Amino acid sequence: MAGRNPGTIIEDLAALLKILAEPNRLLILDLLMQGVQCNCEIGRNLQLAPNLVSHHMNVLRQAGLVKVERDATDARWVYFSVNRDRLDELHELVDLFFDPGRIRSRRPDCGPESTFVQIQETDYRS
Repeated sequence: MAGRNPGTIIEDLAALLKILAEPNRLLILDLLMQGVQCNCEIGRNLQLAPNLVSHHMNVLRQAGLVKVERDATDARWVYFSVNRDRLDELHELVDLFFDPGRIRSRRPDCGPESTFVQIQETDYRS
């Protein structure tokens, strides 16, 4: 897969997909794709309690998907945005794994569709 270790690609992609499988996290990322948001805007738009917003933002931040910035004049205000570099990495992983060019034509090695001819053993004892 484009010079990268396939196992690493699968592990990285699986970890990110697990994080993104939570619908509220996808909704949060959708909001952040519209621009910088503060935690109160996210909570209000998604009707989430502040502790849930914090939880999901921590998960997204640890995955590197979002960036956090405190207000320069009042540090109580926190602003979130999409980490474009990490989003580019996610996009690359998805493209590499789900590339239709990876699909190969092959026949199974076993079963009725196999290309081998199976020879039945004869019982010579009778």
